[in-house]
Amino acid sequence: MSEKTIPILPCRTIQPVLDFYTALGFEVTFQQKSPNPYAIVQRGGIQLHFFGMKHYEPAESFSTCIVQTDDIDGLHETFRGGLKAAYGRVPNRGLPRIGPLKNTSHGVRQFLMTDPGGNCIRIGQPMSHDQHHRPAPKETFARAVHHASLLADSKEDLTGAAKVIDRVLRLQGERPTPVQLLRLLVLRADVATRLGDKEAAASALAAASAVHLTADERESVEDDLKRLTQLLD
Repeated sequence: MSEKTIPILPCRTIQPVLDFYTALGFEVTFQQKSPNPYAIVQRGGIQLHFFGMKHYEPAESFSTCIVQTDDIDGLHETFRGGLKAAYGRVPNRGLPRIGPLKNTSHGVRQFLMTDPGGNCIRIGQPMSHDQHHRPAPKETFARAVHHASLLADSKEDLTGAAKVIDRVLRLQGERPTPVQLLRLLVLRADVATRLGDKEAAASALAAASAVHLTADERESVEDDLKRLTQLLD
């Protein structure tokens, strides 16, 4: 036997959702307007179905699905490029939006993407057979990075993530390593950007750009430096 699971996701109106996925390189393989709005998009092995609901509120949506890939970096770069071409920028707040690429604490390298219908598509590449969350680090600043990342990306509690980072950076008597400082500041800038707080974002970006790293340290925070470049763009 061979089985396949296909998610059917809600949206208020079909066309903005189709435009979004078309920009990502998907093909609309089916669309109907009656008796009910319905459409299918496909890109390689990814197939998503959508149905329209007149009184649906995308901003309050909890709809989500997981897409697994063996080329997470390439897919993230392709999707960012497609969105920038379609929207004139890479949307990182509101609807639609695409998040940064990160290694998670449960052994998956992933990014989150939310379409105009409010559906969160979690796109990931497993990096380990153990999918359980790793324990939070005990060291002060590593622990702050861990919890702030979970709040920002898993729970989308951007305000909570900002509070964690601001609190740990104000500590007296303890200082983060350059790598820890860079990671905290880039995450703070990312959170501020997604919150629309331009002043806090600019401050964190300036501070992150001023952090001196050795060649080995830069290699260990390659994703963070790439995100810093994206935020400065």
